[in-house]
Amino acid sequence: MREPNDKGNKMELKEQFEQAVADSKSLPEKPDNSTLLQLYSLYKQSTEGDVNSEPPSNPFDFVAKAKYSAWESLKGKPSDEAMKEYIELVEKLKN
Repeated sequence: MREPNDKGNKMELKEQFEQAVADSKSLPEKPDNSTLLQLYSLYKQSTEGDVNSEPPSNPFDFVAKAKYSAWESLKGKPSDEAMKEYIELVEKLKN
């Protein structure tokens, strides 16, 4: 994959990312929870950037807390890099 250093490459990366998002919905088998968290956090970092909300207030909402922590762990990662990692992970899961 080429580096997204110009507008054309950025569009190509976005298209590949959107295709990977579609592909992630029809994987041959459901990924384990840690992989699902990785997909979630990479998706959020790709589409929204750094975590931009308060942590969940309910101490017993373990799923929301895990999702928040996974996304927060990617703070500072550029969206292009998160997109590439998301695409690579989905490709790996498809095979």
